[in-house]
Amino acid sequence: MTRDDLFNTNASIVATLTAACAQHCPEAMICIISNPVNSTIPITAEVFKKHGVYNPNKIFGVTTLDIVRANTFIAELKGLDPARVNVPVIGGHAGKTIIPLISQCTPKVDLPQDQLTAVTGRIQEAGTEVVKAKAGAGSATLSMAYAGARFVFSLVDAINGKEGVVECSFVKSQETDCPYFSTPLLLGKKGIEKNLGIGKISPFEEKMIAEALPELKASIKKGEEFVKNMK
Repeated sequence: MTRDDLFNTNASIVATLTAACAQHCPEAMICIISNPVNSTIPITAEVFKKHGVYNPNKIFGVTTLDIVRANTFIAELKGLDPARVNVPVIGGHAGKTIIPLISQCTPKVDLPQDQLTAVTGRIQEAGTEVVKAKAGAGSATLSMAYAGARFVFSLVDAINGKEGVVECSFVKSQETDCPYFSTPLLLGKKGIEKNLGIGKISPFEEKMIAEALPELKASIKKGEEFVKNMK
């Protein structure tokens, strides 16, 4: 399925489920993993606004799969343990809106530009790589489940008072001129405690952000318009 196909299938499902949440558990933390996340998070926000219970600190687009993939691919390249590699991935959750900040990787890694370009492209298109490997019979499932679980466990830890819990997520944001954008977030008892922002990045990463913004804005608008036009 294309992202447009996914939108046509998932937009109404997400709108229906989040309307139920807005009515029956308006204080809950809402974690949306249904693609296209770049549109389903704006849908969720608009639905919550319609019901008068919108809290931007409690609505999360789960992009953890991109981080897990970035950590894994960098670890493979450098012979490291993926569990000890952390690459922040910012932007959105589709194609070129996925922006791995390899310059901020811990531990620090140095890659020549050709390798950096190649691994960045692989992280951005990893979903397609899985679909091709499964010969069209499915998409990422186990890795998606792992990513969803990791994000939710982090959020639950933060709600329970654990300090210093940081995860990237696609949320309402003022970090760019895009109304939603994924960056590292400090999580707390009430959801987002602090947006840690983009931080220092390389010219290569700056260029990726500039190229991603138009696509990201279009996906966000598509989600918002969907709720506006809902019967």
